[in-house]
Amino acid sequence: MNVYDFDHTIYDGNCTFDFIVYCGRQHPRTLAALIGAAGAGLRMAMGRADKTFAKQRLFGFMRQLDDVDREIERFWDGHIDKIKRWYRIQMKPDDLVISASPAFLVAPACRRLGLRPPLASPVDAATGRYFGVNCDGEEKVRRFREAFPDARVERFYSDSDDDLPMARLAERSFKVRGDEIAPWRQPLVRARTPTRTMTASTMRLAVTGIRLFSVSTSDRRR
Repeated sequence: MNVYDFDHTIYDGNCTFDFIVYCGRQHPRTLAALIGAAGAGLRMAMGRADKTFAKQRLFGFMRQLDDVDREIERFWDGHIDKIKRWYRIQMKPDDLVISASPAFLVAPACRRLGLRPPLASPVDAATGRYFGVNCDGEEKVRRFREAFPDARVERFYSDSDDDLPMARLAERSFKVRGDEIAPWRQPLVRARTPTRTMTASTMRLAVTGIRLFSVSTSDRRR
């Protein structure tokens, strides 16, 4: 099978951030919780909190939504066209998406694309609370082997060095930059061990709260 990361790989952007911005604009009462989560993101960036804790704080705004499923479907009504054209061309029904974004958000997109259910971070859509481990790095490998113990990964695509452990599993691995795809040229001999350094994905999460503050301030000035 072919395996794909989601955000910045087959989706043009970060679906978590896009959903947060969507909810902030449609439901201003969620902004207080979203802006408050910025502190958790900064703590993570400084190595004082792990990614699961920070993202759980970030998703706390979900408790402010009256009908979570409806909002998710409305979100994808306006964002499913952000699936990249190159992926739509080569997409196969047995493709697997594996993502650190929450399953409640990625799964509806996969369903609309006609793909099998993704492997993604286990987050309760009603409360924003995790009931498992954030699905990134080595956790992606563990989840994949648990779900598909005998599967062979023919091709793996990702934009992030955090996915080096998954890249090692594939017969061929590819780095995605926008719409450009190239063979993964980073050595794949050894998976990187988890650290508290600020990786690209960590940086994106850390600044989400700050960007939300900017978005909310701009909206109030209109």
